[in-house]
Amino acid sequence: MSRAQLTRTGILRMALGGGGADPLLPAEGGGGRRAPFLLRALRIAVVVCLYWFTSIAMVFLNKYLLDSPSLRLDAPLFVTFFQCALTAALCLGLSLGAACGPPCAGLPTLRLDPKVSRSVLPLSAVFIGMVTSNNLCLKHVGVAFYNVGRSLTTVFNVLLSYLLLKQTTSLYALLACGVIIGGFWLGVDQEGAEGTLSWTGIFFGILASLCVSLNAIYTKKVLPVVDGSIWRLTFYNNVNACVLFFPLMVLLGEFRTLYHFDKLGSPGFWGVMTLGGVFGFAIGYVTGLQIKFTSPLTHNVSGTAKACAQTVLAVIYFEETKSFLWWTSNLMVLGGSFAYTWVKGLEMRKVQEDPNVKSGERNETGV
Repeated sequence: MSRAQLTRTGILRMALGGGGADPLLPAEGGGGRRAPFLLRALRIAVVVCLYWFTSIAMVFLNKYLLDSPSLRLDAPLFVTFFQCALTAALCLGLSLGAACGPPCAGLPTLRLDPKVSRSVLPLSAVFIGMVTSNNLCLKHVGVAFYNVGRSLTTVFNVLLSYLLLKQTTSLYALLACGVIIGGFWLGVDQEGAEGTLSWTGIFFGILASLCVSLNAIYTKKVLPVVDGSIWRLTFYNNVNACVLFFPLMVLLGEFRTLYHFDKLGSPGFWGVMTLGGVFGFAIGYVTGLQIKFTSPLTHNVSGTAKACAQTVLAVIYFEETKSFLWWTSNLMVLGGSFAYTWVKGLEMRKVQEDPNVKSGERNETGV
């Protein structure tokens, strides 16, 4: 996952799983009538392909902006700041377009309330850590290793769920987490053996994984402040992030870097920056589409398969040669992630189908 995907995927899952309909997502067929099988299959295929294309393209675009030898822009916070600003602007633009009728008619009116902004601030601080560490990880590691470098999100989900929410996890799910950890360490070992290991990238990958888990917890706590509106939360979160990024950019000297950047006046550079921001905003929408037309479980499986395809494409595109053990580490991470998703899906199905399951047992499957 990349920066904006981390920003909105978890929020959209919660919204689509237990709230009102998303005004930007198409409604299901009315009257209980279902579309013909071939039409539904084609629609699902198109949505999944759109999700894969948007997500993979966004990662490659961000890698170019963060670490391209031809661009030579050492300002990762500015890149992230611009994407947050564009996301806030697009949210506001869609809100203003609500008066134009479908498909924007159901969007809430957005206005900046300082009181609400302060209430969202704790989440925004976690959000800043998440997107910054995510982009810094991508800057210091290759796209091929990116999925392994920040693969511990599931492990932190289990750990934080136990420490903060007192929720336990089944043995099979813990075994899947063990496979992920094993794949992560094997990947680190193989990157070191090939001479391409960046401990800075590994540090930020682990930090990004932790922040993603914290972001999900804080998002759930903050949603009532914005009346459960995903779009209001996205707007406030990104506006707060833009404000918080300014002192960080001053502290790290990024304004000085931008002053000496030779492509600052290039339309091509700003075109790529804008395209990256649009893809970042779009990933939330296509993620919601994929969940709506399939299921959260299928979405997670699709995301795992997409990560595999992204790794293979990166190896081919950058003409890299990887060892058998390096590929094994990727397969362990992907296999562990798939197994965890499958186990949790079976556990949730069991809870939903068995009315005699106690509330304590329900909490055990809530990771």
